[in-house]
Amino acid sequence: MFSPRSVPSSARMQQSRTPGRKSVSGAATGLQLSARRASLPARALLTSVPLSCRATPARLQSHAAAETISYDVQTFGSSLPVKVMEALTMADADDQISVRVTESSWAWMVCGERLIIWKICQAAVAKLSVCKELQLPSSEYDFTADVVAVTSTVPLEMAAAQSVSVLAVSAEGTARFWPCLAHEGNYTESSVDLGDLCNFVVAVRGGSFIVASVRSQLLRVSADSSGKLQCRALQQGQGVLSGIGRRVSSLFGILSPPADDVLHSVVWVGRTSCLYTLTSSRLSKWEVDDSSEHQILSWDTCKALNESIVESIWGSESSYGGLKSGANVAYLDMKLSQSGLVVLAAAWHPSDTPCLAYFCLATLHDDGSTISDQFTVQVTKYSCVFQVSEALQATRLLLPWSPSATAFLYNEELVFACSTGTSRATLPDEKINFTSPGDGIRGGGHCANLPVFFSLNSGLVVVVARESASILPETMEDSLCSSLAAAPEVSAVETPTRKAPVGQEDRTKLLKAAFLQFCRNDLVGAQTVTDELFPADGEAGAELDSVVTRINLDLIDDYPASDPRWAESVPEESAGFPLTSLIILHQLEDKMKAHCCFMDFLLQVGLLDQLSQVTVHSSPMATRLLLCEHAEKLQAAMVLKNHHTKHAELVNGAISMALQRRNVAVPPSLTVADVFFREVSQISSVFECLLEEEERSLKVNPVDSVQWAEVVLTINSIIKVTTVLCEACDQRGSQISLQTSGGVGGVRTIISRQHEIILRSVYPHADSQLRSALCEQLVVLLDMFLGSYVAQLTSLQKQRPSAAQQDRYNSLEMEYSQRRSELLTPLLELGQYQWVAVLAEKFCDFDILVQMCEQTDNQSRLQHYMAKFSDQNFSDFLFRWYMEKGKRGKLLSQPAAQHQQLASFLQAHQHLSWLHHIHVQDYQSALRTLYSQANMETRYFAKKTTLLALSKLTALASDLPEEELNKQVDDIVEQERFLLHQETLPRQLLEEKQLNPDTMPLLSAHNLIQLYICDDNRRANEYDFKKALDLLEYIHKEDSVDIDALKCEIFGKALRRDDLIKQTSPTFVSGVPLQTYLPEVKELLELDELSSLKSKPCFEFVLRANYEHYLQAQM
Repeated sequence: MFSPRSVPSSARMQQSRTPGRKSVSGAATGLQLSARRASLPARALLTSVPLSCRATPARLQSHAAAETISYDVQTFGSSLPVKVMEALTMADADDQISVRVTESSWAWMVCGERLIIWKICQAAVAKLSVCKELQLPSSEYDFTADVVAVTSTVPLEMAAAQSVSVLAVSAEGTARFWPCLAHEGNYTESSVDLGDLCNFVVAVRGGSFIVASVRSQLLRVSADSSGKLQCRALQQGQGVLSGIGRRVSSLFGILSPPADDVLHSVVWVGRTSCLYTLTSSRLSKWEVDDSSEHQILSWDTCKALNESIVESIWGSESSYGGLKSGANVAYLDMKLSQSGLVVLAAAWHPSDTPCLAYFCLATLHDDGSTISDQFTVQVTKYSCVFQVSEALQATRLLLPWSPSATAFLYNEELVFACSTGTSRATLPDEKINFTSPGDGIRGGGHCANLPVFFSLNSGLVVVVARESASILPETMEDSLCSSLAAAPEVSAVETPTRKAPVGQEDRTKLLKAAFLQFCRNDLVGAQTVTDELFPADGEAGAELDSVVTRINLDLIDDYPASDPRWAESVPEESAGFPLTSLIILHQLEDKMKAHCCFMDFLLQVGLLDQLSQVTVHSSPMATRLLLCEHAEKLQAAMVLKNHHTKHAELVNGAISMALQRRNVAVPPSLTVADVFFREVSQISSVFECLLEEEERSLKVNPVDSVQWAEVVLTINSIIKVTTVLCEACDQRGSQISLQTSGGVGGVRTIISRQHEIILRSVYPHADSQLRSALCEQLVVLLDMFLGSYVAQLTSLQKQRPSAAQQDRYNSLEMEYSQRRSELLTPLLELGQYQWVAVLAEKFCDFDILVQMCEQTDNQSRLQHYMAKFSDQNFSDFLFRWYMEKGKRGKLLSQPAAQHQQLASFLQAHQHLSWLHHIHVQDYQSALRTLYSQANMETRYFAKKTTLLALSKLTALASDLPEEELNKQVDDIVEQERFLLHQETLPRQLLEEKQLNPDTMPLLSAHNLIQLYICDDNRRANEYDFKKALDLLEYIHKEDSVDIDALKCEIFGKALRRDDLIKQTSPTFVSGVPLQTYLPEVKELLELDELSSLKSKPCFEFVLRANYEHYLQAQM
């Protein structure tokens, strides 16, 4: 770009070979950063000789030892090409010099209008290195390395000069393109219209380039087959949202940049084909392919980051509320790291005296189409006196692509090494000056995973951690060395190989030695040892878990042997990591730092992914889970120690009880706190004792005393802070351990018991103020308790599913639901609706929410929950709840907004759905439901009768076509006609058979016939037998009934009646075709039931005479 990076040159006109050359005011520069990771043995590129102070670069090697503590400055690669050294020697004093180094080992330098491009030779002596000089187009403004980019049809690491293309663009927009670096004189030149001054050029996919202006106008530039440049603009919000208005696009996080926005950085990530830009107000992202690009993100940095940055710097000030509105934040640069996007920002407050600009690093996590709300802000120890905001742009950011959290800020005078804040295991911040006569930094980049800078006096140099500088606490470093004095010398040559078996004790010592090498920044040496001890093929898998667990346990339970009070108490066999701090809290902090270093060591040497499981208390447990538990216990110990200072009597009583239960003696020279806090792995034993101390205090102290309430509030506070820190530690470890433990001493068990103590022993005797405080604390504890279940369930859900894993998940989910109800129900019963709502809403306890709304008769809140939890089927839960509780009136009186959901729910409850259909006047649906229910009803007569009657009413009320309506009504009437036979059964007969008309079962036609003709129907007349005959038509073939035999039975029963003449009267057979209705006389006479009548001489005569009479009457 065309903005000088130093304050003096930004204000003056340049007096060089191009008269009147200017600087682009207010613009920023940036470095291209690709995401390919280089090979590990990078130190082979470094040499080490002292740095001199000559104006012409020579191969100078290291800053004086007194100047740096934790870092070395060493030369990188082979000597600079002759053309580069010549250009520097001949450069005028006012010529602006800038250099760019890429991870593909290509570098270029802009000196005036000369552009020199060379391939860095990764060897101490250069052999055949490519170096070409190109002539830049004329411009009124200074060129910088940021407006030059190279690309190739093959990976640049392997590209020869013949396959490399170069594009350089002047500030005014004059673009010069060299299709082949090997032919310096062969180029094309054209003008690109940016509408502003150009400040960045980066190479992207498809052999094309992105050209950017100060005001964030982006062009895609590519060369056609003739070498002519073709340009087109990248539209803001382009892609699936293109063409929509600003108001709508803002919903998707994509907005056009403000008119005064200044572009500060452009980052191309080749492995994901993504382009990022950082302006003074926004961070944007594009997905780029060979021929098109789509903007998928535009994030408001001012809205999201400014407040966090200001709070990180001035948040501890008592007057922060007034200060934050006047603070200013400027964004300077952006790079990509393995932890995310890292943004360099500076903040200052005009009212400060002196007014200092503080430099911060914000690490953002790209979630694809959004930037996560979870980001870290690290305030570095680097600051400068604020003059003008443009001067801050001289400071830039360099991030090597490595797991390390070390970042480098630099300007023309210095390099500042610091941490991004994403890891606790880093070296101290340190400033490295380049202020020798004639020296200065003129650019850089990262190559071979190392930070490479261009020094005027020394050429290409790297800043690397000193071999002797360790990230461990100093006393631990000394102790670790002494503890390994008897161990075998560790080297790549002497380390035992796979063929020579190594005992576990030796493996432990060797892994400790490798850990020490790592802490001294010798990653190569540490990697070599670990590869030999635990090869990636997993041969020593179980032993690896055992060794790692033992070392980490030694770290957290180590004896502070340097403390003279412990001199007689340290076991002789304890050769671990002594910590000398006389203050217990400092000892715990040192242990935590050592634990974090050990975790980083396991990660970076590749052992963390090889860990499997260990056996703890006779049960298998993931090793990573156990390591996470160690960190949680360290956090818990530090919290408890802070409370020990404030509440010594309470905590001392608890830890004394814990030590007694473990049968641990306290030497005369030590306190109970010294002994207890030394063995961090047993820290959880104190929580149960704290609750017992609490219960003892509640019994001893009067209810109206201050101590009575204070002990409960203190215990709540201890549990709360401990659990919060354990939860944070747990998130780093991506596991669930101490806080999810349900055993003795586990946080869940403690919170559950504390819940019981508060509600049983404290709440009933507390005044309103204390009750309010208790409920507030209790809700926080329950939030942690239930949150631990959610985290554990989420963790299980992410793991590879298996039958056993699914069973475990289902069991845990059931336990979670049960415990949730048990803990929230007492609060509901106490009328703490506000707190109940908070927890029940967060953890989706729908039963509690419904009970609360019913108790408070708050229907509007119920409607709110139906909308809020619509994706979790809250409505269905509510409807089922009403069904189970028998509140069908409320179920069917839902507002219109819920009618569709209610209808869907009632599809499985058709005995109610017709009521809803009638309520909404959907009579056809009601008819279908009622008629279907009537046809399926086979048990109860009264119910079937009612359903048919309702079906007929809804049919008549519906708007069915007349023909369809008549058919439907006829079908219903026909069923009702059959049911009428059961409805008109004689009352005396029903009483004899003990049948209740309201509850009697639905009878078949055969059953009804038997009732009508049975002997119990003593008052039967010709009408009863007529009904029996009528019922014959309702007997179907599938009923397996002999109809002819049944006819004979009916007539036989009728003829046996005393009043024979009456029984054979015309009424009995009126309206019936007798030829098919009456049985043959012969069949009747053969009936056993008529044997007594056949002996009467007139019986057969009368019977035949009646037959003839009725048959002749129907002819």
